[in-house]
Amino acid sequence: MDNKRKVILYIAQSLDGFIADENGGIDWLAAVELPGEDYGYSDFINNVDTVIMGRRTYETVLSFGIEFPHKDIECYVMSTTLEGFNPDVEFFNGDIGDLIRMLELEDGKDIFIDGGSEVVRELRERDLIDEYIISIVPILLGKGTRLFKESSNRRNLRLLESKAFESGLVQVRYVKV
Repeated sequence: MDNKRKVILYIAQSLDGFIADENGGIDWLAAVELPGEDYGYSDFINNVDTVIMGRRTYETVLSFGIEFPHKDIECYVMSTTLEGFNPDVEFFNGDIGDLIRMLELEDGKDIFIDGGSEVVRELRERDLIDEYIISIVPILLGKGTRLFKESSNRRNLRLLESKAFESGLVQVRYVKV
């Protein structure tokens, strides 16, 4: 039986494929907020023990003025500019492929890719994402930061499930073929 840790992208995007608006904002996500509905996030986060995110995603999370949401699990922030000590995260400026290979060798739960588009592009280019869980928010932003930037890596995926929610959000889950 294969117990390899899975690398899972769990993210929300607009219907037209953006993860942030043209100013880097994500306030449009509020359009699908419903009391008591977390779209499976609690169940998902209980099955991961490592998070990888880009610098801009990290800075966006910090701008919310709330307690850092991943403080109780191992968190790597990919950055060539941030360094120093932070009790909640480890700044990493090495090769993301090396980081993934190192983490996959360790015992543990799955690895959560929490954005952003540069991290996703790099992992996708190297075919290192095992599973894609994408929540599609019923809004057309028109422009902003695309979830999937251009890539030379073509990859077939297999749909595991799709769910439609009362808010209009649709969540799809795909795995590599």
